[in-house]
Amino acid sequence: MDMIHAAKFIGAGLATIAFVGSGIGIGVVFGNYISGALRNPGAAQSQFTNLYIGYALCELQGLFGLLIALILMYT
Repeated sequence: MDMIHAAKFIGAGLATIAFVGSGIGIGVVFGNYISGALRNPGAAQSQFTNLYIGYALCELQGLFGLLIALILMYT
């Protein structure tokens, strides 16, 4: 394996660090939602859309990392 292929695989591995941030972000979003819902159950339903928006944005970060890793590996 030459130097360019090795660098591509190292870069793809580093791009998957985005999954760590995605997992932490999803945990924070759901943890704060549950904490707020337990404190004020009446407002939990109105914050449900904010929960899904936060989840989608965190998951999107992980998918971007996967996309970059795949682009680095197969181009």
